[in-house]
Amino acid sequence: MSARSRQTFQQLVTLPDSAIPLAEAALLMACEEYPQLEISPYLDQLDRMAQMAQKSLRAEDTPVQTVEKINAVLFETLGFRGNTEDYYDPRNSFFNDVIDRRVGIPITLSTVYMEVSRRLQFPISGVGMPGHFVVKFNNRSEEFFLDPFNRGMILSRDDCRARIKERYGDSLEFDERLLERVTNRQILARMLNNLKLIYLKAQAFDKGLAIVDMMLMVNPHDIEQFRDRGLLRLQLRQFEGAARDLTYYLRKSGNCQDREEIEDHLKELRRIQAMMN
Repeated sequence: MSARSRQTFQQLVTLPDSAIPLAEAALLMACEEYPQLEISPYLDQLDRMAQMAQKSLRAEDTPVQTVEKINAVLFETLGFRGNTEDYYDPRNSFFNDVIDRRVGIPITLSTVYMEVSRRLQFPISGVGMPGHFVVKFNNRSEEFFLDPFNRGMILSRDDCRARIKERYGDSLEFDERLLERVTNRQILARMLNNLKLIYLKAQAFDKGLAIVDMMLMVNPHDIEQFRDRGLLRLQLRQFEGAARDLTYYLRKSGNCQDREEIEDHLKELRRIQAMMN
């Protein structure tokens, strides 16, 4: 990712949450994998998707009818679908790849859905349901949920509750807050965390470090990211930065469960630094 792309990302995520351009920020994340990525052609594609849907919309359409028409464009005409064959393919998390290939995971397909709906001035928001991101329509008189990973399937609140129960059983107690609208920053943080896990699994520590840097741009108060950045810097032999991050983590995290482990890392870092002086 170029310094300019990262600077632009930082400028965007410091805007008031409702002003953060979600698609542009998601595309800037993908610049970590595609440094020469041009953003504007993908924003133009989203514009065209909305224009395709707009042609069939009527002022008298109900919210469900509007959803059916958006679904017809995205999932029938354009062929967007959830990647059930290779769910953990990194391309499912890069927003440019999702638009190019029309294949993704719940959060990236939901972002496509939200961005198209926003262009149509249709009120769709993200819902960070555990394990499976969805979106919802909500106004003063009506609420329902949609699953873009499953071709925009319409879900009730009870359907969502049943899905959580099926997935987690008694290990997760249902709370109505699980179905609340999430902020743009929360969406970006969840997308970044997916990328972080992909890079760590591949032991691409330099890319993982860049993603953690971006996560701290989105949420500078996420103390665990300072720990993870310190550990990544340790892997990359950036000893001074590692010591700084791990020290900050211990100072801010109180009685964390991994205190002894992190203190051991710091002792080793001090030994290494002493040998280098």
